[in-house]
Amino acid sequence: MTRRVNIVLPETTLRTINRLAGRGQRSRFIDHAVQHFVAWQSTEALRTRLELGAVRDRDLDREVAAEWLDADQQAWRQLDEAEAGPKPATPGAAKSTSRRSTRR
Repeated sequence: MTRRVNIVLPETTLRTINRLAGRGQRSRFIDHAVQHFVAWQSTEALRTRLELGAVRDRDLDREVAAEWLDADQQAWRQLDEAEAGPKPATPGAAKSTSRRSTRR
C-alpha cells in the first residue's frame, strides 16, 4: 500500500535525488534511502557493527597488549617495590668511604 505525501526538501537535495534516481523513480529511491538509513541507525545495527569491528580487530588488540606487557609488568614491579619501602642493608655490603660518612 502506498500513499502520496507532500514533502519539502532543500534544492540541493532534490538535485541529488534527480541525478541519482532514474526518471520516475524518485519515490522508490527515497524509500530505499530511508530504509537504509533506518537500518544503519538502529541500535541493533549499531550493536552488529560494533561486534563485527571487535572480531575484525581482535588480533590487533592482542598485538598491542603483548607489546605493552613488559612495560606494564615493570611499572607494577616498581609500585610493589615502592610500597615495600627501602631494602635493608645486607651484611658485608660495600660501605661508603667518603669523608662525610667516616668518623675521625
